[in-house]
Amino acid sequence: MAKILVAEDDRAVSAFVTRALAHAGHEVVAVPDGLAALDSLAAGPYELLLTDIVMPGLDGIALALKASKDFPAMRILLMTGFSAERQRAHNLDALIHRVVAKPFSLDEICAAVDEALAA
Repeated sequence: MAKILVAEDDRAVSAFVTRALAHAGHEVVAVPDGLAALDSLAAGPYELLLTDIVMPGLDGIALALKASKDFPAMRILLMTGFSAERQRAHNLDALIHRVVAKPFSLDEICAAVDEALAA
């Protein structure tokens, strides 16, 4: 399975996603924000970055831009509960695989990850 970095500032969402992906057989590292994600990416390698868009410090869009430049083979999924942020992410279609809308189910997040990894 894949090594996945999850960047999410909401502890409950992070724990839910981490458990779901680990249960599906993936190796998952969770960090609380975009700055911590940059540190983890440098220590990588990861096959997929799953990041929230709205986070303190470095948001998910800035993180996706940096990660896609530094790690072009890595897949990127964004998550958000804000429709305005989904529109902002729309401009990144060439860099990201998909934006997953919150709230999502265990099956939905696992399917989105599987789809991104298979693409």
